[in-house]
Amino acid sequence: MIKQAKFVTSVASVGNIPNFAAPEIAIAGKSNVGKSSFINMLTGQGKLARTSSEPGRTRLINFFEINNGEFYFADLPGYGYAKVSRAEKAKWGELIENYLSKSRNLINVFVLVDLRHEPTKDDKLLLKYLYAYSIPFTIIATKADKLSRLQQGKCRQTVASALGVGAADVIVTSSEKGIGKQEVFARIDQLLETANVE
Repeated sequence: MIKQAKFVTSVASVGNIPNFAAPEIAIAGKSNVGKSSFINMLTGQGKLARTSSEPGRTRLINFFEINNGEFYFADLPGYGYAKVSRAEKAKWGELIENYLSKSRNLINVFVLVDLRHEPTKDDKLLLKYLYAYSIPFTIIATKADKLSRLQQGKCRQTVASALGVGAADVIVTSSEKGIGKQEVFARIDQLLETANVE
């Protein structure tokens, strides 16, 4: 359960990543997958994370303090279709990789994918990276409100197969309708119970 949430800081380079001495959950996904809306749904604050219809709005790592420092969300820059230069994309990629491989308090990565579409090459690449570095992750499928209940089940299976996980390992969500919110909270509770931080 999230009772308190506030934006703390944005980081543009890996050298400035703060150590909060508390567990961190990173939120990753392609541009426009709904990371900001997902954070806003969980925190119950419609404008905590800035949402945009323009892909690639998040160009920094944005940190949010949850429950007065019980844990933190790290909102990573979106990858994929953003209309930015190759150099800028490379910079984001380096920032994301450095954070994932060097953060001492990262306990899990919530990998957001659009339930309506098969995961992209970039989504699969991220998972490959997480496996390579033994970084635990949770698959969150967004935008479920755009599909019927029957379609949700089929698409969940498609996402799971494409990413090499079981359908039960994919949490289906909708920020619009609050679908999956309780399952995500249950997952966070589970992660915090076993978290070790420095």
